[in-house]
Amino acid sequence: MFNKLLIISSVIFLIFPCKAQIEFPSKNIDTSHLFQELDSVIQSGTYKGITSVVIAERGKVLFEKYYNGANINSLQNTRSATKTVTGLLIGSLIKEDLISSEKEKAIDYFPDINFLNPDKRKKEITIEDLLTMSSLLECDDWNQFSRGNEERMYLVEDWVKFYWDLPIKGFPDWTNNPEDSKYGRSFSYCTAGAVVLGAIIDKASGSSLEEYSKEKLFNKLGITNYRWQLTPKGIPMTGGGLLMRSRDLLKIGQLYLNNGKWNDEQIISKEWVEKSISPKAEIQEGIEYGYLWWLSKFGEEGKKEEAYFMSGSGGNKVAVFPGMDLVVVITSVNYRGGIEAHNQTTEILDKYIIPSLKK
Repeated sequence: MFNKLLIISSVIFLIFPCKAQIEFPSKNIDTSHLFQELDSVIQSGTYKGITSVVIAERGKVLFEKYYNGANINSLQNTRSATKTVTGLLIGSLIKEDLISSEKEKAIDYFPDINFLNPDKRKKEITIEDLLTMSSLLECDDWNQFSRGNEERMYLVEDWVKFYWDLPIKGFPDWTNNPEDSKYGRSFSYCTAGAVVLGAIIDKASGSSLEEYSKEKLFNKLGITNYRWQLTPKGIPMTGGGLLMRSRDLLKIGQLYLNNGKWNDEQIISKEWVEKSISPKAEIQEGIEYGYLWWLSKFGEEGKKEEAYFMSGSGGNKVAVFPGMDLVVVITSVNYRGGIEAHNQTTEILDKYIIPSLKK
């Protein structure tokens, strides 16, 4: 549905940094013998909608292949993987003291907003609550009956007000209260909360979200071609839909693997990286959540490797394996595939990529 919204190009021309953080081949590389089986399976159509797989170990690209009409310059719709970029920008603002910390009250950035269902607890919602999908507002994209479901948000003009209008979530006896949950937070996947973070970035940046992200992130990483989708209010949509090349998605993962450093410049602090990829909320057994990063393990049973990853519908993943000095990008247009779309890219990691590299 969101694909029908207005898309504005943000094509940036700049001089590339002299020192590369990722070693890309100068020409199309041959399929490594390690990944021949994976390449064959994808080309056979066993895995639906895969558009790219890019694998870099120790900053060197081992495998890069495009499928289903995509190529090296294709802009991949990252969908909700965009949320992780949103968290990165919050970290950049904190590094520059434009935001004091993630403990700031989110409502302080919207002093003039009049919202429905007034409750003093709304004033206590922090930026960290939005980063961890654990605020007390009734917002759940995984529940079609939720008042805060993102499909309802897309029907109105002011998405920020949509979020603040939501009532406080109830916790009946058969659910876990936050205080009874692991890490003391009750996770509830909420795209509207990520949109509010975008509005905070826009207000705190001193310019605009679009200009700030261009200057402080994309230019510094040498990302020259990308597109933000916009909300009806004209602010870049930080909850999903940012279009980027697969190689540039790889750079986002590599930046975190480098502890926030790129070309000898600290883009975000090492402390922010550590906070972002440490567990703050539990989603289910084996899957936890940091600051808009997913946390899990991939690989064969008994040989799994810890990872933190960006995730978007269709099964899109940018997975970072710190123990292997590895970043993997898998993009897909299987948007109607539901959980199976996520399962198939998980299987690619579990069955082909991690075992092959561990051998």
